[in-house]
Amino acid sequence: MALIARSLLIFCLCVGVVNAQQCDINFNYAVIIDPAHVRIVNHGQTYVQINGQHQLFVHGREIQLSNEQKVQLSEYASGIRSQVPAIVSIAIEGVELGLKAVNKVISSLTGENSASHQQFQEKFDEMKWRLRSRFNHSDESYYIAPQDFDDFDEIFAGEFEKEIEAIVSDSVGSILVAVGEAMTHREEQSTEQRVETFDQRIETMGNDLKLDISKQANALEIKAEVICASLVKLNAIENKLQMEIPALAEFNLIETN
Repeated sequence: MALIARSLLIFCLCVGVVNAQQCDINFNYAVIIDPAHVRIVNHGQTYVQINGQHQLFVHGREIQLSNEQKVQLSEYASGIRSQVPAIVSIAIEGVELGLKAVNKVISSLTGENSASHQQFQEKFDEMKWRLRSRFNHSDESYYIAPQDFDDFDEIFAGEFEKEIEAIVSDSVGSILVAVGEAMTHREEQSTEQRVETFDQRIETMGNDLKLDISKQANALEIKAEVICASLVKLNAIENKLQMEIPALAEFNLIETN
């Protein structure tokens, strides 16, 4: 059990690597994107809707715009259409990176083609599918709830974290059986030597895994920095719209801390 706990701790350390990127920006409302509309939703009601690039509705009422305002609105809509998919993508990558770490730990303990590992793989694949289908309904349809982008990889992880823990907890028995079988196969070694050999294997695997995850985490951090800078620019466009279009004076999707 101590070895199992230690190996799963590797997962926590690897995921911690991804948590370094900070972005002091919030979305105060939910955002829904489809090919024809950008909808910004407050408590289940559409607050702002942009049809195409130039048609603006606020609380269901169309707002007449000057040509200059239409240009600014088009830039704003394009920015949202660009950034929301990027946010969804990087958050999903962060969660999948964590799942990959858990999966590697389990395959190292039980064997890559073992029944235990295959069961884990099926459950994790199902989780990844549900994660993507919830926030990315098609190639051009996205949804994101009000968010604090302080940690990109934590945006969607919360609801799945307990599920991952439950999957691991429910399967500790089968993991222990697989570990026991792997250790007893080393008949030429004493029990103490088997434990030491297995402990060394876990330590080596952990070091390799952290190195692998660190590289991918660094790539995610770079993406996060780009998204954060783009959101700051998008906020500046939003501020201009608030000043120039009275109906948007109280509107504030993007908030910087």
